[in-house]
Amino acid sequence: MAPHKRFPHGRGRGGYGRPGGWQQADLPDASDASGWFAGRLPDDWFTGAPDVTVDRDEITVIGDLPAPDSDDPAAAEGRISRWREETRETRMKIADQAQARYGRTVSWGARIGDTAQLFTHLSVPAMTRLRQSERQVLDTLVDAGVARSRSEALAWCVRLVGQHTDEWLSGLREAMSEVERLRAQGPEL
Repeated sequence: MAPHKRFPHGRGRGGYGRPGGWQQADLPDASDASGWFAGRLPDDWFTGAPDVTVDRDEITVIGDLPAPDSDDPAAAEGRISRWREETRETRMKIADQAQARYGRTVSWGARIGDTAQLFTHLSVPAMTRLRQSERQVLDTLVDAGVARSRSEALAWCVRLVGQHTDEWLSGLREAMSEVERLRAQGPEL
C-alpha cells in the first residue's frame, strides 16, 4: 500500500491497527506511572505495590488493603469504605499531581480478597459502526434483560471477550510495546 499524505506509515485507509502515536501525540509518556505511584503513595496504604493501569484517558490505581478479622464480606466492604473516606483528601492531591504529570484522569480502587471496589472511574464513549446482524446481537441482549441498552450490551460483550482472551491480549500488548520501542529508536523523518 502506498503511503497516503495523511497517513505516512501506510495505515488509515484500509490498514489495520493504530499507527501508534498520532492519537496520543499530545499525551505525556506514562510508562513510568507504576513506579511514580509506588514512590508517591504513603507506605501504609496497601499491603503491596498497587496495580496501575494506564490508557489514553485514565490511570487506574487499585491496591490491596489488609483484611479485617472477620471473613464476612460486609466487613471487607466496610474496611474499603472506611479507607476511601480516610484517604480522600490525600488521594485527590496525588491525583492532581499525576494528572498534571501524565495528562490523564486518575481513578482509585481498593481490594480485599475477592471484594473490590472502584471509585469514580471514567466511562468513555467509543464510536463504532455495526452491521445489522451485529446490532441484532446487542438487541437480543437488551431484549433478554442482560443489558439495559445497546451501549451496556456492547460493554458486556467487550468484558466477556476480555475475560476469555486475557493471555492473547497481554501478548498482543507486549508485542505492540516492543514495536513502539523499536519505532522510537528509528531515524527521524
